[in-house]
Amino acid sequence: MSLSEEKKSILITGGAGFIGSNFVHHWCQNNLNNKVIVLDALTYAGNPENLAGLDDRQNFKFIQGDICDRPLIDNLLKEEHITTVAHFAAESHVDRSILGPDAFIQTNVIGTFTLLESFRHYWNGKKQPENYRFLHVSTDEVYGSLEADDPAFTETTPYAPNSPYSASKAGSDHLARAYYHTYNVPTIITNCSNNYGPYHFPEKLIPLMCINILLGKPLPVYGDGQNVRDWLYVGDHCSALETVINQGKPGETYNIGGNNEVKNLDLVILLCDLMDELAPNLPVKPAKQLITFVKDRPGHDRRYAIDATKIKTELGWSPEETVENGLRKTIKWYLNNRDWWQPLLSKEYQDYYLKVYNQ
Repeated sequence: MSLSEEKKSILITGGAGFIGSNFVHHWCQNNLNNKVIVLDALTYAGNPENLAGLDDRQNFKFIQGDICDRPLIDNLLKEEHITTVAHFAAESHVDRSILGPDAFIQTNVIGTFTLLESFRHYWNGKKQPENYRFLHVSTDEVYGSLEADDPAFTETTPYAPNSPYSASKAGSDHLARAYYHTYNVPTIITNCSNNYGPYHFPEKLIPLMCINILLGKPLPVYGDGQNVRDWLYVGDHCSALETVINQGKPGETYNIGGNNEVKNLDLVILLCDLMDELAPNLPVKPAKQLITFVKDRPGHDRRYAIDATKIKTELGWSPEETVENGLRKTIKWYLNNRDWWQPLLSKEYQDYYLKVYNQ
């Protein structure tokens, strides 16, 4: 029986966050007989509403808790007979890491170490079953910044993180790699490009622009707007991660990209045009009148680009969504789910917004 056919009991850390919750929905839809345990600390970006509709599912359990809580992790692995860990839990916003880096070190480095140590002892106690997996979900930002004509990041690109966020993720990647090479723990690392889609916390670029357009507020664009990102629709990312869990080799790293390099300003203009088309009764139209250039982010990486050749050739995965199709789906979701995002525009969020953009 292959790993993909065998019934799994999966622990998904950070499963109430953006990518994590999308993966929870994806996994539940495609693996009906699996036990799914979601662990999330429910900090500002973790939202139980992201998991709405799953409470009644057989073999589903949500636990509020911290990945740094070793006794909790030990008990979960043992009591739930976990065979797979999908580790999403992380502090993930560059701007927040600039304002307060300590939380990033605690969660991303210490938290990942705690999970790895717990999983190592649990796996050893089970006599090292070959079908167990520890998937560590990371970012392309660990590779640093590219110039306009540099080749895209591959799995062998040297690490050169430029923000406290990317440095903390680089540290966690190195730990996951070390646990395979030192202890033979079956870790797999994935490094993805910028995700977008449903359940995305409003401070990130695409939901921020969508919501500000709906509210008639300025659209803050850093610097000259020429920074380039590769955009990956979150549904594509989830299918890639499922493929890696089922077919990936322990000790390997797989880059996951959308094959969609776009300058930030061009992306915001496209968003404006799509919002003009899809959103009725906008307070300001055309929406691109709201574009406002603001002081650049400190240490702002100029370009990210992912070469996803390895995952395509070795595992047969490639993305399906173009940027325009993915943005259409995303905009429609935000238009249809005001009750989800409106409560997130709290005083804490507004205070943070003022600090970052001085708006």
